[in-house]
Amino acid sequence: MQQAAHPHASFTEIVREHQSMVLSLAYHFLHDHGLAEELAQEVFLSLYQNLASIKSPEHLKFWLRKVTSHRCIDYIRRQKFGLHLQMSIDDVPEIIDAFRVPDDLPDPMLSQKLRRYVAALPEKQRIVVVLRYQEDLDPTEIAEVLEMPVNTVKSYLQRSLVTLREKLSRCLGEVNV
Repeated sequence: MQQAAHPHASFTEIVREHQSMVLSLAYHFLHDHGLAEELAQEVFLSLYQNLASIKSPEHLKFWLRKVTSHRCIDYIRRQKFGLHLQMSIDDVPEIIDAFRVPDDLPDPMLSQKLRRYVAALPEKQRIVVVLRYQEDLDPTEIAEVLEMPVNTVKSYLQRSLVTLREKLSRCLGEVNV
């Protein structure tokens, strides 16, 4: 990895190196390319303003995940007090990839239903699932990014998986998720 947080690295290089991570995290949470791009711009503007406080490449990556996650949650909360985020089945991204489900599923409807159910999770549970399965972070790392206790992260993750399993089981019969 290039020393992105090195004082001589240009801001453009930092953006190029990390934009796909920020966009992916925002998109998998918001399910809207335009909103994800706007949010990513806000995150990188904030990074530009706070660049002097970044201590290392690892700190930079942590900082970007943290700020992106919090901005996503803030956006959804703002929508609750104004316009609700409207989402059709066609707008739901390929979150199934985050669950590493094989392509040869016995039921082709499983991936579509799973995507819908993940998108319907409450925002904190959804961001925990996205960070766990999209970003491949462990519960300790998720707790750091979201500034919450590890046990809370584990609880959100467990509740999310139970909810997803129950919904899939009801719709498709007994499914081993």
